[in-house]
Amino acid sequence: MGGPLVGAVITVPAYFDDSQRQATKDAAKLAGLSVLRLLNEPTAAAIAYGLDNAAEGVYAVYDLGGGTFDISILNLSKGVFEVMATGGDSALGGDDFDQRIFCWILEAAKLKPLSIEDARQLLTCAREAKEYLTLHGVAPITARLNSGEVVDLRLTTGIFTEITQTLVAKTIQPVKRALRDAGLSGSEVKGVVMVGGATRMPQVQRAVGEFFKQEPLNNLDPDKVVALGAAMQANLLAGNRAAGDDWLLLDVIPLSLGLETMGGLVEKIIPRNSTIPVARTQEFTTYRDGQTALAVHVVQGERELVSDCRSLARFELRGIPPMVAGAPRIRVTFQVDADGLLSVSARELTSDVEAGITVKPSYGLSDDEIAGMLKDSMTHGKDDALRRALKEAQVEAQRLIEAVQSALKSDSDLLSKDQLEKIEASIAKLQTTALGDNRRHITLAMDDLEADTKDFAARRMDKSIRRAFSGKSINELDAGANSSKIQGETV
Repeated sequence: MGGPLVGAVITVPAYFDDSQRQATKDAAKLAGLSVLRLLNEPTAAAIAYGLDNAAEGVYAVYDLGGGTFDISILNLSKGVFEVMATGGDSALGGDDFDQRIFCWILEAAKLKPLSIEDARQLLTCAREAKEYLTLHGVAPITARLNSGEVVDLRLTTGIFTEITQTLVAKTIQPVKRALRDAGLSGSEVKGVVMVGGATRMPQVQRAVGEFFKQEPLNNLDPDKVVALGAAMQANLLAGNRAAGDDWLLLDVIPLSLGLETMGGLVEKIIPRNSTIPVARTQEFTTYRDGQTALAVHVVQGERELVSDCRSLARFELRGIPPMVAGAPRIRVTFQVDADGLLSVSARELTSDVEAGITVKPSYGLSDDEIAGMLKDSMTHGKDDALRRALKEAQVEAQRLIEAVQSALKSDSDLLSKDQLEKIEASIAKLQTTALGDNRRHITLAMDDLEADTKDFAARRMDKSIRRAFSGKSINELDAGANSSKIQGETV
């Protein structure tokens, strides 16, 4: 390159999750590159269009490449680039259009099963025909196969549009979802930026124009616009800031980040489409008396149960002072940096013990699995809400059972034989009901147990008060109250 390479801005698909972004940075490091920043590809395109054209307002970036489709909704205002929502299909691209033409050739030419070499030759012909139809109404397809058969066909724009209309329609669904996530309608979008060579297809241009009711923006080369935006970002990070170059990039995370709570439920800490860099904190506590450690399981996804989300990392916070359940205050902090990489820490506030982890990649996640995470969250949204409510009721029932059993273990002498048997029967009933899948029945069984133990709880309270005041004079009690008051005011 004619000089030392100080650093690089690397673009990645908007749907890349935390592990894939980390893997990209690891690959760059192995190649000897210093990564100045990872940048979502649609965001890079917006930088190029926003600065080149001095655009302001809400813009959609429609990115249809060879193998993936991304849609981003951005707000460009006074040099601030804010990504409002992202979406897409990581298993849909120009290659799928080639495949449709390939299948049409097989049918039209009535070809027998092909060798690998012949199939590769016809796929090349399909791609060439697709590109030729961008500017012409008819594309000739001619090939002499190794089997001796000769292919001589004419593919028209009408046929091509017909055999690929379902593929084009599949790109519009993520567009609708992204607009819904951004809280916008298509009429509020000022312009649609077209990115990726596959957007040159006339039927794609037409479908996007019809949906947004405006002509898409094509004044920058769709094959180069992402690289141009990355270069402009790199130039800025290298310190080459010219007059009027004060602009800020606000990106978002594509999938929610959270952790596992009792019952295998997901507590989302940072919701999807949160602007990055971002840090969020939430307090948790222990489930059992005397608990001295807490396992933190970090997950990613939109579903309500951990089993339906992706596991990112696990670590343990040890050294929690033994207290009654619910007393410790454990502050968990999630922090996502400008590259979309996650670090998690947990700190117990009374003792200041702390543990943390920087999420490392778990390689091998397929593009289909990434795209499926959002699709499943929408398909199973109602079922997930019901399953979460049931799990929460089961966890609460188990907590109540353990609390009552613990109380009986220490103070059963406060009850008569009949009272004890009645409470034990209520516990058994709740244990059985909690194994079922009827949340209403679980709630009713919990109400019955609480009603049966109400008098028992009052007796235990009286016993605790008598024990606390035993052997103390009125003066000592007054002095203790005054001391507590002073401490409270000091705090």
